[in-house]
Amino acid sequence: MIPPAPLSSAPAAAPAPLSGGVRHYENFPVASLLCPPALRPAVMAIYHFARTADDIADEGDASPGQRLTELASYRLALTYSLSDSRPASQDTPWGHVFGPLTRAIEQHQLPGPLLHDLISAFEQDVRHTAVGHRYADDAELLAYCRLSANPVGRLLLHLYDIRDEVSLQQSDAICSALQLINFWQDISVDLPRRRNYLPADALSHHGLSLVDFASGADANRTAPCQALVAELCDRARTLMNQGAPLALRIPGRAGWELRLVVQGGLRILDKIDALHHRSWQTRPTLSKTDVPLLLWRAAFGMGLRRLARAG
Repeated sequence: MIPPAPLSSAPAAAPAPLSGGVRHYENFPVASLLCPPALRPAVMAIYHFARTADDIADEGDASPGQRLTELASYRLALTYSLSDSRPASQDTPWGHVFGPLTRAIEQHQLPGPLLHDLISAFEQDVRHTAVGHRYADDAELLAYCRLSANPVGRLLLHLYDIRDEVSLQQSDAICSALQLINFWQDISVDLPRRRNYLPADALSHHGLSLVDFASGADANRTAPCQALVAELCDRARTLMNQGAPLALRIPGRAGWELRLVVQGGLRILDKIDALHHRSWQTRPTLSKTDVPLLLWRAAFGMGLRRLARAG
């Protein structure tokens, strides 16, 4: 699962045949209009690499074993792309992915471990879905985010030549928050597919089980379900606010793009709140009508909050 994008100037589906025409909702802008043209091919290459791996792990009717075998082949193709002694051509069905990615690796010296981490996240999703794995607590969820979400932010910072530790940690906070927001946005989609990200300790604390989130569940269980989702959303908002100062420090287009990413995630939390945290019944999404508010908040709201804290 790739972490959530408020704005995009590119189609959100991976190329055929792997995507099968699936429409994807993203956690980060894909080659948005704010992305410098010189970096846009690399951003798109990273996006298509991650999206295609996600489709292998999640789309179609393949068995878990078949998905893991294909992801192993996909990882091997990545290893070839990262190798200095890569063959002149690779006999894989993913030439449209690894051709541009290899060029981006060569041009920008993309860190290979971050790309491998993304594949590890998709492999984990396949294994966990197959056995109905339940995440124990926030720590285990954040460990997943370190594979599934944080590499995306670090790869983008790498393209912008931002390497300091404070920026990397704030990027991790933003990306993990986006991933968590995506989880609480998608409860109604994930649970029927045997993907459960509701932490077991929080369920236990509220006296809940997964059955309480099923269609037709006891109406008396609605209030504790709402309380649980509200608690999880509050944690995601706190994490997002911890990372948000990064968007105010980065100059130029990159900073504006990141402001919109942050505001897109926070806007989803606002919409979950407006649903009284019943996101297991209704899935909130962003639309074009949200764009003016996102732009205003990106331009003025974040700076105003910083001034208020300073005062």
